[in-house]
Amino acid sequence: MRYLGLDLGSKTLGVSISDPSGIIASSYTIIRHNEEYERLIEEVEKIVEEKKIDKIVLGLPKNMNGTIGPKGELSYKFKEMLEKRTNLEVILEDERLSTKEATDLLIKNDTSRKKRKEVVDSVAATIILQSYLDRK
Repeated sequence: MRYLGLDLGSKTLGVSISDPSGIIASSYTIIRHNEEYERLIEEVEKIVEEKKIDKIVLGLPKNMNGTIGPKGELSYKFKEMLEKRTNLEVILEDERLSTKEATDLLIKNDTSRKKRKEVVDSVAATIILQSYLDRK
């Protein structure tokens, strides 16, 4: 079973993909969207078809106290849009601190500030997806 991991940001969507056995997540790409969600869904559909994705794991940004804020509400709406268009199950995965964890990992690996800014969302998507895969 192949999974697609998504980290929805305000300007970009980080994308990761699991190996065909659904054990290891890897960074795939970043899609810039500027809140053009219809176009963004089309881009995700292309990846789903091309990579033969079976399930989607979408990061759910929760507040540190566990409540859902505006970004979390957006993730719920995006989940519904994805499910309608792809006919795949979309699993919401708690993504608290995933971007910080991704940034810390990139700093530890001496990634330049410019490069970190370019790849942090896809690394965060990988962390979100790997977290789900490890749990299941």
